[in-house]
Amino acid sequence: MEFDQIVNGIPLIFVVMGLVELVKSFGVQGSALTACSFVIGLVLGVLYQISLAMPIGFAGWFGAAVFGLALGLVASKVYDAMKSATKAQG
Repeated sequence: MEFDQIVNGIPLIFVVMGLVELVKSFGVQGSALTACSFVIGLVLGVLYQISLAMPIGFAGWFGAAVFGLALGLVASKVYDAMKSATKAQG
């Protein structure tokens, strides 16, 4: 699976990361923030898959859901890695 999906010139992963940051600014932390990341990734991932072609049958919808969950997972883990790297340097 490649994460080079682009919507109108913007990589989708950055949109998910930005929305997770927005949720974080409202005071959401810890497990709730991770759950929000998954939900945001799931919704945007499924919507992205639908924008390409409407999923057909269980396999299509399952694939769209897994894509969305992976998008949320990658976004949350990339953010964690960047945060850890900046703490190590500072």
